[in-house]
Amino acid sequence: MVSVREKIAYGLGDTASNIVFQTVMLFLTFFYTDIFGISPAFVGTMFLAVRVIDAITDPLMGAIADRTNSKHGKFRPYLLWFALPFGLISVLAFTTPDFSENGKMWYAFITYTLLMMVYTAINIPYCALGGVLTADPKERVSVQSYRFVFAMLGGVLVSACTLPLVEYFGAGDKAKGYQLTILAMSILGVGMFLACFYGTKERVQPPAAAQGSMKNDFKMLWQNDQWRVLSVAALFLLSGSVLRNTLAIYYVKYYLELPGSISLFITLGMVGSIVGCIVAQPLAKKFCKVKLYIGIQLIAASLCIASYFVAADQVELAFALFILWNLFFNAGTPLLWAKMADTVDYGQWKTGVRSTGMVYSSIVFFIKLGLAIGGAAAGWLLAGYGYQADVTQTDTAKQGILISFSLYPAIGSIVVAFVMRWYILTNEKIDQISLDLRRVPV
Repeated sequence: MVSVREKIAYGLGDTASNIVFQTVMLFLTFFYTDIFGISPAFVGTMFLAVRVIDAITDPLMGAIADRTNSKHGKFRPYLLWFALPFGLISVLAFTTPDFSENGKMWYAFITYTLLMMVYTAINIPYCALGGVLTADPKERVSVQSYRFVFAMLGGVLVSACTLPLVEYFGAGDKAKGYQLTILAMSILGVGMFLACFYGTKERVQPPAAAQGSMKNDFKMLWQNDQWRVLSVAALFLLSGSVLRNTLAIYYVKYYLELPGSISLFITLGMVGSIVGCIVAQPLAKKFCKVKLYIGIQLIAASLCIASYFVAADQVELAFALFILWNLFFNAGTPLLWAKMADTVDYGQWKTGVRSTGMVYSSIVFFIKLGLAIGGAAAGWLLAGYGYQADVTQTDTAKQGILISFSLYPAIGSIVVAFVMRWYILTNEKIDQISLDLRRVPV
């Protein structure tokens, strides 16, 4: 049984991660286009190009973590080693040196690449840590529910405080405001990573003879068919959600024409997300986690589609639908991450090899690929519909922002619901696997 105190400590790690993750989702595209002065088409292409590097670093980090043996465990040490580099590079990514147009593009590419690399180095071990805190499948949902409540609190911090702090620190200089805001948040994040490190304990250990070559790691991973299902689901899930969250600022500023309500809009969305994460555990106790997850995705898709029919002057309805979408969409988030731990168990049950780091790192890669595709699509769609930074938009651009914010993200959730039909790890199946694994000495 994992104590509430330890669950909170673990959750603080994702509060720290989300200070950057949510900032990237909500503000980085806007920062690049409207503050740093980079074209949206380049931003979209850059987001996608960096995923080529992630295709190497993510599974590599997972394999390294699986082979790490220290007095602190396999995964916890990385929270200690990379907390400070993570904070420093976050600040560099939101710094705007006075370079030429090409110089700005290179600076953005290099700092964003470094940010994603250090995010990989700390976040993949952090994610894998959640799978070794407990072997109890039901406790895993509880651990992930705590985690994502605290993750969304990080999102609330970002959404509610970023723009006001930019104004406060910048005093009219938005570039300076963003830099100092991220500096303040990074200092807070470093402290939270350290709290997570000191407040958690690894309990689930792999079989003693499970460690082989990296080639064998990939072979065993591919044999895990449920890993393949989750990887595809994660790709489409994040592609749609990141597209919607990235365009939320543009939707409020240019479609609803309420630039002063941007922080309120995305903050209320985060509140909805917190409620969704809280209700995940009681829902998982009452319903089959697989059927529940499919239903959640279909409801989220319906709410996205409904947003398309909201007129620009129906402000309350626009806010309500965004809050409800966040609530339902993020009710599925703890379930997804609990499924990853279940998939690790399934892989060990099927192949005899427990590859915690590899499973998490590879699925995180597909999450980040979805992040990149969603961010790239946002940039390309804005450019394609004729968006021009910080000016009154044409009717075509406004309509493009509306379609891209509502209809396109719905496709992602619909595809996820369809793909999850091949996910077989129901509550009963996981209970049986867990019982079988306990019979095998580790």
